[in-house]
Amino acid sequence: MSAPLPMQPSHARPRWLVPAGIAAIVVIGALVWWFAIRTPEASSAAPGKAATRDAKAEGKAGRGGRGGRGGPGGGPQPVAVATAKRGDINIVQTALGTANALRTVIVKPRVDGQLKDVLFTEGQAVKQGQVIAQIDPVPLQVALAQAEGTLARDAAQLNNARLDLERYRKLLAQDSIAQQQVDQQAAQVRQLEGSVKVSQSQVDNAKLQLSYASITAPISGRLGLRPVDAGNMVRGSDAAGVAVITQVDPISVVFTIPQDTLPRILARLKAGDKIAVEAWDREQKEILARGTLITTDNQIDVATGTVKLKAQFPNGEGKLFPNQFVNVRMVVEVRRDAVLVPSAAVQRGAQGTVVYVVRDDSTVGLKPVTTGPTEGQLTAIETGLTAGERVVVDGVDRIREGARVEVTEPGAGLRDAGGGGRGGMDPAKREEMRKKMEGMSPEQRQEFMKKMREERAKAGAQSAPAKVDATKPEPAKVEPAKPSDADRDAFRKSLEGMTPEQRREAMQKRLESMTPEEREARKKRREERQGAAKE
Repeated sequence: MSAPLPMQPSHARPRWLVPAGIAAIVVIGALVWWFAIRTPEASSAAPGKAATRDAKAEGKAGRGGRGGRGGPGGGPQPVAVATAKRGDINIVQTALGTANALRTVIVKPRVDGQLKDVLFTEGQAVKQGQVIAQIDPVPLQVALAQAEGTLARDAAQLNNARLDLERYRKLLAQDSIAQQQVDQQAAQVRQLEGSVKVSQSQVDNAKLQLSYASITAPISGRLGLRPVDAGNMVRGSDAAGVAVITQVDPISVVFTIPQDTLPRILARLKAGDKIAVEAWDREQKEILARGTLITTDNQIDVATGTVKLKAQFPNGEGKLFPNQFVNVRMVVEVRRDAVLVPSAAVQRGAQGTVVYVVRDDSTVGLKPVTTGPTEGQLTAIETGLTAGERVVVDGVDRIREGARVEVTEPGAGLRDAGGGGRGGMDPAKREEMRKKMEGMSPEQRQEFMKKMREERAKAGAQSAPAKVDATKPEPAKVEPAKPSDADRDAFRKSLEGMTPEQRREAMQKRLESMTPEEREARKKRREERQGAAKE
C-alpha cells in the first residue's frame, strides 16, 4: 500500500480581501457623490422639485395643467378661445309636471235601452255632434206614436167643443137657451185646449227621447277604449258610460314651482307678458311642445312650499298625452346686457370659480369670477370679467397661470347674442346647426359642441398651419441663448447666501425660464455625473 501524496500549498487569495475591496469601492463612490454631485446645483434640485410640486398643486387647483406642463418655458400650448360678449340670457325655471286633457267627458246614455250599434273605433278622433253609438229606437218610436194618437183625439174633441160653443151663442142671441149652458160649453172648450197642450208636450217629449237613441259626441277629442259592447242594456246610471272623450288639442300641463319664484311670475302676468313654457320628455332629450303660461293657483301648498301653475300647449301632433309625465322649462326672467361666456370656459377648483384669460402677450392668467344664470352652453358672469376679454374654452388641462399659449380657433365655442355662429363658418351651415340645436336639451347641446371641438382639433392637427392675418403682424420669435458654464457658475454662487425658501424660489424661476432643450441638456448632465460616480 503506497503512502499518500503530500498536499500542495494553496495560492488562493485571503477571504477577507473581497469584502474589503467592496467596502472600499462603496466608500470611494460615496465620497465622489458627496463632492461631485452634491454641488450647489445638485443641492438646489430638491427645492426645484418642491417648486415643481407646488406648480403641480397650483395647476390642479385651477385645473390649469398636469405635471407643470404648459409653463412659459415649455412651448406654447394650443388652445381654443372665445371672446366674452354682452347679450341677453334667459333665467329658466325647471319643474316636474303632468299633462292633463283640457276637457274630459264620460258619455252616458240619456235614455235606457239596448245598445244596438257602436259607431266608433277605439282611439278615434271625433268631432262635436258626431254619432258614436245607437240605442234601439223601436220602444221610443212606439211611445211617440201613442203620444201623437192622444194628441189627435184631444184635438178632435176640442174642435167639436168649439163648434158647439158657436151654436150655443147663436141660440142665446135668439133667447132660446139659458146663459148658463153657454158658459158651461165655453169652460169645456178651455179644458180641451189644456188637454191638447198636454198631449202636444207628450209628443215633443217622445220625439226628444227618440233623438236620444242616437248618442253623439258632446265635444271634439279622442275616444278611449270601448267600455261596453253592442247588445248590452245601457242606462243613464251606468258609471262607465258608453265612451270617454278627452280633448287633447290644445292640452294643459300642471306643474309646481318654489314660492320664492312666484312674485316674478305674477309681475310678468300682471304686465300682460306671455311667459314661454317648454315641455320636455322624461330624459330631457326631446322637446315635446312649446306653449304659454295660463294662470297660477290661488294658494301655496304649506307642506312643500310650492304653488301650482297651469300652461297650455298646442298638441296637433299628439306628442303630449293625458297624465303624461313631462319636464317643464319656463323662462322666468330675461337678464339684459349680461357678460356671456361659454360654460366650458368656467372652471371650478380649490380657488373657487375661475376662468383662464388670454392676454395680449399670448400668456394666460387666472381670474376668479362670480357666475350668474346658465342657459344652454352660455353662462353669465356677474363679476370678475369684462366684455372683449378672451377666455380659454378648450385645452385648459394643459395650461396654468402664466403659461404661453397658441390660439388655434379664435372665437370658438360662443354664439353671438343674436344666435349667430362661429367665425369663419358658412352662413348656410351656421343656420343648419342653429336649427339642429333648437331641438336639443342643454346636455345634448354640450355633448354636440364637445364633439365639434374634437373634430376641429383633429382637423387642425392634420391640416397646414393657419393663415396669418396680414393686418396683425406676427411677433418675431427670438431663440433663447443657451446658458454657458459661466452662467451656471454665477447662478451657483448666487445661491450660496440664500435661505432654503429663497433657493426654491430662485430655482423655480430658473426652471421656468428654461426651454425644453435646456431642460433636456440639464437632465443629461445630471445622468452623466451620476454614471461617473457609479464607475
